[in-house]
Amino acid sequence: MLERRLHGKIDRIGSSSSSLNFTDANGDRHGSIAISAIDPASAATCLMDWLETKGVLQQIAAVGHRLVHGWSRMEPEIVTQALIDDLHSLEAIDPDHLPGEIELIEAVRRRAPGLPQVACFDTEFHRRMPRVARMMAIPRRFDEKGVQRYGFHGLSYAYLMEELARSAGPSVAQGRVILAHLGNGASLAAVFGGQSIDTSMGFTPASGLPMGTRSGDLDPGLALYLERTERMTTLEFDTMVNQESGLLGISETSSDMRDLLASEAADPRAAEAVALFCYAAKKWIGAYAAALGGLDTLVFAGGIGENAPPVRARICDGLSFLGIDLDQSRNTANAEVISSDGSQVSVHIIRTDEELMIAQAVCRVVGYYSRTGEIQP
Repeated sequence: MLERRLHGKIDRIGSSSSSLNFTDANGDRHGSIAISAIDPASAATCLMDWLETKGVLQQIAAVGHRLVHGWSRMEPEIVTQALIDDLHSLEAIDPDHLPGEIELIEAVRRRAPGLPQVACFDTEFHRRMPRVARMMAIPRRFDEKGVQRYGFHGLSYAYLMEELARSAGPSVAQGRVILAHLGNGASLAAVFGGQSIDTSMGFTPASGLPMGTRSGDLDPGLALYLERTERMTTLEFDTMVNQESGLLGISETSSDMRDLLASEAADPRAAEAVALFCYAAKKWIGAYAAALGGLDTLVFAGGIGENAPPVRARICDGLSFLGIDLDQSRNTANAEVISSDGSQVSVHIIRTDEELMIAQAVCRVVGYYSRTGEIQP
């Protein structure tokens, strides 16, 4: 049984106000210290320096990493030079995540070259999606080169399905389930028989519904239009789509749903950003109910999904034809089950735990490697 001993995060990497925040499992030890973290590699160095001063570094048996894109990989892997080389070749697919993730891996290797590291891929959960859900309607030659819909948030979705089976029963987890991981990055997944059959993110995490700073799905003709009318380059378009759009782009004030909910009564731009987010999520739920042939269970997770009752209520409003009926008091209280007793669809809030999934994968993969010497799970 895994026990969480220490939890922390490094905030504002790349700024002058970077900080390391930490707390133990009981909350008895906690604090925040200023650090110099100009990039992921220096952030990793600061973290390992801090762990060493606390006498913890030498106790670490292995390190797990969340990697957003795994291409066609189906399982977590021990980090090798061959894997790092492969990841470098994928940087063009995910320039916002992979370079920094690789920097972290290499920083740990330099500091502790004998320490096993395990790469856990966010695409893994969706790799068995039906082919029709993975295909993109572009010339087939690109499909043969791996240009397909991959999907993301897989570590979160894997945890949500395990927790749903534990809390509601295995039969519920085997039914027709829609998972809504709604945070700064947001996506939905349709799951049947415990397997992903479709998901809103595709080739990159920029697709699907609008997010904190990402646009979600766009008409591809927009790129050419902006090139002609704004002289916008491909890189500028990518920056706009990933860093300047979504809730931030529409509201012109914030990418944080908490800020927008607080200001929507006085700011119509904030109100429109919230409305578009909820409308898009509602549409995806309807689409996936169709793909599943009905709906038994809806799960909300992620920072917004777990903590924003108004957003959940607006998403579910008007979905009574699917059998969704929220209990207002339960929803306001962020209860584990927020549907009414008479609702045909059970609606749950599950606080996701990607870190636990990584820890479990590390134990499984490193344990196998220790027993066999083979570099595979």
